[in-house]
Amino acid sequence: MISTKGRYALRVMLDLAENGGEEFVPLKDIAARQEISKKYLEIIVRDLVKGGLVKGSSGKGGGYVLCRKPEEYTIGEILELTEGTLAVIACLAENAEACPRATHCKTLPLWNEFDRMVHDYFFSKKLSDLMTDNK
Repeated sequence: MISTKGRYALRVMLDLAENGGEEFVPLKDIAARQEISKKYLEIIVRDLVKGGLVKGSSGKGGGYVLCRKPEEYTIGEILELTEGTLAVIACLAENAEACPRATHCKTLPLWNEFDRMVHDYFFSKKLSDLMTDNK
């Protein structure tokens, strides 16, 4: 399940893509447009900055801006940064301990296929695909 943190991170990134361009966008403006608490957004953008997806600037004219063009971001990378693994079950997560049942688990092929579908779906979608101009 994708939490509010992941969903709001997507909304922040989309807001920056549609309203920022090369200009820094104040967090208070994003919070107002997205109807999300500025306090909660501070936590989210801190992760986005730390993950190298956005740049922040303080002071007059400060705010946040995308580091790359919207078409260079995948939805998957944004969600994984804020949510952690998107693996559908624990044993398929990156760096998971080897499951002692893997060699004879009759459900593992089902979970592998579903996991690939989820991964491929989110990593095939670009931030630019969500932009108003592209609908």
